Amino acid sequence: MFAAERRQLILEMVRANGAVSLRELARVVQTSEVTVRRDVRALEAEGLLDRRHGGAVLPGGFTRESGFPQKSHLSTAEKTAIADLAASLVGEGEAIVVGAGTTTQELARRLARVPGLTVVTNSLLVAQALAHANRVEVVMTGGTLRGSNYALVGSGAEQSLQGLRVSRAFLSGSGLTAERGLSTSNMLSASVDRALVQAAAEVVVLADHTKLGADTMFQTVPTELITRLVTDEPPLHDERAAAELQALADQGVEVTVAGPDAETGEAPPGDRRPRRDMPLPGQRRTTTGRAGGLGPQLRSASSLSDQAASSSGERPRVADLRRR
Repeated sequence: MFAAERRQLILEMVRANGAVSLRELARVVQTSEVTVRRDVRALEAEGLLDRRHGGAVLPGGFTRESGFPQKSHLSTAEKTAIADLAASLVGEGEAIVVGAGTTTQELARRLARVPGLTVVTNSLLVAQALAHANRVEVVMTGGTLRGSNYALVGSGAEQSLQGLRVSRAFLSGSGLTAERGLSTSNMLSASVDRALVQAAAEVVVLADHTKLGADTMFQTVPTELITRLVTDEPPLHDERAAAELQALADQGVEVTVAGPDAETGEAPPGDRRPRRDMPLPGQRRTTTGRAGGLGPQLRSASSLSDQAASSSGERPRVADLRRR
């Protein structure tokens, strides 16, 4: 494929989806991420798109929302890893709320195995994923159906959440920044997500690396209300995404990085990235059960060695958020 053909296809994908990762672009045009990155730079120089952390978005600074058919085919491996790790945070007999989105749909499929669970949701896709789980009770909000993401929105959905109290809310969105928190492109969806947050003692955001640094029109969850972020490992070259993760951790957000090698703790072949021992964040939100009572910090699912490091006098290494 000639460069002009590649760039035209890249531009069409970004226009159709609003935001596309470099990984996905490289897969579709059947070339390397290095080549795609050069194409994206050239298109940005022409003002046809904007580069973001590990991907490309529509020009103008604010990404627009993609429809469900487009989003369901983006970053599928990353969403699977995120959903696997997020599901491990949910215990037997809990009551939680789960918002709309393709990543939360993946989470719901894994929650079907948790006995005694109660899930409150405004997402038809989440409810469908749990429909045949005999040990899980599903509670749907009211509201008006929004066909682009199969979610119930509007005053009916918000009113049905009044007086509700659950342990956790699991939400996704269109963008996530340390400065502004989680955001989405639709006003009605943002309003319902805020109501879901009000019902929960903790807020867990599920966002793949392409959402990091993206900013959309309507804020749903400010950074100070996000308890945890579950995301995937950014590409090796994406230092800006890593910086965004650290900025979130510095503001007290517990960050868990999921990946295909999370269980073994081994780097993929050819990955020469040094192991990150992240600086300790501020003390805005303390967490019990950690040495020294330190606040939350950036964590990776690839290591459980923080206790050993602490006992040897070194800075605690990154550790898994899952319950031990």
